This record gives sequence, C-alpha cells and structure tokens, in this order.
Amino acid sequence: MATSFKGISLIFISILAALIAAQFIAPNSAYPRYLIDDLISVVTLSPIASKLIPFEIGSSCCRRRHHHHNRHDDNKQKVSICDSFRHDLVPPATNATSVFCVDHNGCCNFTTVQAAVDAVETLSQKRNIIWINQGIYFEKVMVPKTKQNITFQGQGFESTAIVYNDNANSSHGTFYSGSVQVFSNNFIAKNISFMNVAPMPGPGVVGAQAVAMRISGDQAAFWGCGFFGAQDTLHDDRGRHYFKECFIQGSIDFIFGNGKSLYESFSDEDSGFSFVNCTIGGTGRIWLGRAWRPFSRVVYAFTSMTDIIAPEGWNDLNDPTRDQSIFYGEYKCSGAGANATMRVPYAQILNDTQAASFLNTSFINADIWLQPL
Repeated sequence: MATSFKGISLIFISILAALIAAQFIAPNSAYPRYLIDDLISVVTLSPIASKLIPFEIGSSCCRRRHHHHNRHDDNKQKVSICDSFRHDLVPPATNATSVFCVDHNGCCNFTTVQAAVDAVETLSQKRNIIWINQGIYFEKVMVPKTKQNITFQGQGFESTAIVYNDNANSSHGTFYSGSVQVFSNNFIAKNISFMNVAPMPGPGVVGAQAVAMRISGDQAAFWGCGFFGAQDTLHDDRGRHYFKECFIQGSIDFIFGNGKSLYESFSDEDSGFSFVNCTIGGTGRIWLGRAWRPFSRVVYAFTSMTDIIAPEGWNDLNDPTRDQSIFYGEYKCSGAGANATMRVPYAQILNDTQAASFLNTSFINADIWLQPL
C-alpha cells in the first residue's frame, strides 16, 4: 500500500485551543547568511510557522550595528545567556530513563539534537529522553535502528523546531530528503515541529520533493507536533504510528507512505491511514487521497471538510485496475467538502460496522505498545 495526499492541510481540532504564545529566540549574527535566508523562507509556510521565526531576523540580526562605547561600559557586569536557563524544567534521570539536554546556546550538555542522539546507548532498554530547549535547530537528524526508545521532548510546537532544507535533488531521492529521519522502534516526539524549508516548487519542477519527517520505525507516537513543508511533508514510511493533536501542512502529496497510522483529535496489506476528528482546510482544489499503489487504504471519520475538496473526492491516478483493491472510506464527516453526491464510484460511505475498526487506537494495535502521555 502506498497512499499520498494532495493539497490538504490537516489541523487537529483540539490543538487550536491550546496554541502556545511562546516565540523562538531569534538567531544572532553568528548564523550564516544561507541559514537566515532559509529561516525567513519558513515564514511563508503557514500563519503558525510565522510565529516560529521573528521577522526581526531579516531586518536586524543580519545588519551591521554600530555601537558607541563609553567608559562606563567596562564597569557593567557581564551577563551570560545561560543565567536565565531553567534547569528545573529538565526532567531528572531515573532508573527507567536517561535524559539528554539540548540547548543551542550551550546551556546544556549538547548544542545539537544529532549529538544527543549519538550519545544514546546502542540498543538501550531505557527510555532516552532528549529534552530540547526552545529554539531553531538547523540540522539534519537521523535516528538509526540501533537507537531505540528515544523521545524528542520539545517545549511546544511553536517554540521548538528541527529545520533543514534538503530536497530530492540535493539528497539523491525523496526518501533521503527528510530533515529528520527515524529508523528505530519505539520513537516518541512531543511538542516539537519538524520543518523542511526547501523552496516551494513551481509547476512541473522535478526533484523538489522535500520531506520534513520520515518515520520508518515501528510503534512511534507523536503528541502535539507540527510538520511543515511544501511537497511530501510527512513520509509515513512503514510501521504502526499514532498522531495526536498534531498540525500537518503541505501542498502536494504531503502525507504519503506505507505505514499503518491513526491520525486522531480491506486490503491485502496491513497498512493504511485513518483520520478521526480532524479538520481539512486550505486553498485550491484537492483530493482526499490518490492511489500511488494498489491496496491503498484511507478513511476519514468525524472530519470537517471545507469546500476545497474536489466533488469526486478521490483519485486512482487514471488506473481503473486499482479500483477493486483500494479502500477509500468516509464516515459521518461534515462541511461543504463532505458532500458525497458526486464521489467516485469506488469510494465508500461507511456504515457503523465498517467504520468501527478505524475509529480508535485498536486500528494500530496500540493497546499493546502505546504509552500514555
């Protein structure tokens, strides 16, 4: 099964009631010019993303400033940026957990997320909490198979983000373009954003796919996270995954992969995407899903859809042979986009019995692996 979504913004309803007002710390003039340009470009991704990067990045941090010193400056007490760092926010290590503190200002043991990942014990049986302070971490992060049981703990998806700018051309393929790539099992991310700020592609541009997050390990959970990009934002590659109260944004095929995932607040392959209690909005005209491969399986339940949904709803990529094997279903959805009178013939309006197995975490067998928040 491989499924992709074109032009949908999925905003999980409950996150809107809990948006955090915190701002990113603006990077200083030590940041290279190319980085500043990339950080500014992310402002165009969404109104929420613009909160992450203060506009003074472009107008002040990169300008040469002239300081007029006088003899009193030498008498002022020097203040370290770490003097205000609250170490009490970092959870303590326990018999069951190891803690790795990351702060880009140097107030923790690690200044990059990748360095903290590298420090995790191979095949660790403990839960390894990588506590990431607010800020923008411009780096490409890879969590290998051997680094299992890792948690990325941010300070709010509007306050902490891992950002990079690879695309399919620069990384030798869409699958390798992810700003963050996770191959290990039992990965958890909380209150953090993943962004790819590669330029938004124009019509017909080849190789512009730019993944923000590739999740390829089994039994992964994302709580209160953001995923931002233009094309192919979230590569839900393989394994069982749970997304709760997350914000996912893109414009072209921006959720795709072969995972078996429940996005919450029959086929010959045990995979598929289920969206429950979600909101779909944005601009343009889009499909709910299109079948890149046979056995694509997608269900929307209790989801509010604006009029950006094309009346036909779904797309088989002009391959009618797939119509008998794909499973595209809708259940008790609302809004102008949920009008099913002109849906394609292979789409299904599910009854209670058909929908039951898609509506909760049993769809991904989460009763045996999902840890409560």
